[in-house]
Amino acid sequence: MTEPIRFYHRNAIREIKDAPVTRTVLQYLREDAHCTGTKEGCAEGDCGACTVVLGERNAAGGVDFKAVNACIQFVPTLDGRALFTVEDLRQPDGSLHPVQQALVECHGSQCGFCTPGFVMSMWSLYEKHGHEQSCADRTVPSREAISNALTGNLCRCTGYRPIVDAAVRMFEAPAPKAPVNVAALAATLATLERQDTFHYEHAGQRFDAPRTLDALAKLKEAEPAARILAGSTDIGLRVTKQMRELGNLVYVGQIAELQKLETSHEWIEIGAAVSVEKAYAEIAKQYPELTEMWQRFASLPIRNAGTLGGNIANGSPIGDSMPGLIALGARVVVRGGEIEREMPLEELYLAYQKKDMAAHEFVVGLKVPTRSGMRQNLRFRTYKLSKRFDSDISAVCAAFSFIADGKLVREPRIAFGGMAATVSRALRAEAVLRDAEWHEATAQAAMLALGNDYAPLTDMRATSHYRLEAAKNTLYRFWLETRPNNPLLKSALDVRAVAAACAPAGASA
Repeated sequence: MTEPIRFYHRNAIREIKDAPVTRTVLQYLREDAHCTGTKEGCAEGDCGACTVVLGERNAAGGVDFKAVNACIQFVPTLDGRALFTVEDLRQPDGSLHPVQQALVECHGSQCGFCTPGFVMSMWSLYEKHGHEQSCADRTVPSREAISNALTGNLCRCTGYRPIVDAAVRMFEAPAPKAPVNVAALAATLATLERQDTFHYEHAGQRFDAPRTLDALAKLKEAEPAARILAGSTDIGLRVTKQMRELGNLVYVGQIAELQKLETSHEWIEIGAAVSVEKAYAEIAKQYPELTEMWQRFASLPIRNAGTLGGNIANGSPIGDSMPGLIALGARVVVRGGEIEREMPLEELYLAYQKKDMAAHEFVVGLKVPTRSGMRQNLRFRTYKLSKRFDSDISAVCAAFSFIADGKLVREPRIAFGGMAATVSRALRAEAVLRDAEWHEATAQAAMLALGNDYAPLTDMRATSHYRLEAAKNTLYRFWLETRPNNPLLKSALDVRAVAAACAPAGASA
């Protein structure tokens, strides 16, 4: 029997019974709730004009706040959560929230269309850094951290400096007169928690949100064609851009077993429903070389909503997570019915959009080896080439690793995205490197071998020639950064860092 969608919004519990399964949160806000502060810009999660904040009760009994794109989130996924928009920031006496006041004082808004989205991304950051503490006790993020938090928000007229200035100033202002009562919100959300599968139906289309892995397996076994929904960062576009019918949906965002995120001596184990942001944060503790890729993986709202399991299961040839994970020797766990199996991640991908998974199988999680034992001598790098630095699709995504045994290369692993119909390893280049001495001639021989590993296509992002030459050059950069004698620091090879260092004193980089 269908049940109403229940969530917290505008200081009350809301119930929705008659919305289409794929009605977006943005449509609900503007057309049903008449909260028109949230705007539609791109309808694909790129511009940030529709940014809202979701509140979720965490294991500690508190509430986690995260900025997401309302334009690609479906209303049934709100069940059990809290929804905050720019309208919620107005204080009881009508005054502005410190986030909004800082934008006014720093002239961070011009035409104003993007401003509500910026406000909500900034408010999410504000909540994360202790708004109820005194100014002296707050942990104020750096300008770089603020810029990273705003990567999902585009502004066409104001420019970003005054907006970042406002994000700095908002932490200097007194706390809001009516801050969010986190304890009360957590208690309210606790009343919305469901023990069994949430079932919602509209116009013959079903939305099921199981609470256990066994329930998910049974649903997929009974209806293999049902589409699994996680962060909606890809599937949402099939509705907003392609106007496609999705059929019945099975939502995995409420399964505790798929939220597993644990690190043991040997493995980092990541459940399929762990967000990209949380997954990269955990992996980067062992492999800080992934930090830049983490920050360049789409935008923060996309990383907050999207899941690492979803990116892997999607299997796009330009998926940014796979090359680095394959280079690290990650393994993927899939399940169908009662049967669970495990394989190296690269073996999951058979051909374009074809995976080694039966229709009723689904990704359970990922296992990434830790940096223990011989792997303490691991040399590892990832590189992303795209037209924009932030929030852009890769033309080429490269990852390299090997274990340094003195001057010898052991267990080399090279993986590329954007070079073939799937993310795949460069087996011929690896063969050149295996057990060889790590010197420039070895690197150049491996660069030549890449021409036999890949025959990339030409498309709107890059030509075949560019891709192949760029792939070779990333391998040469890897050599420069990891050579035994006088390895170059990343800052010496980073265009932005070099430009900033060469800029005249007082000039804007």
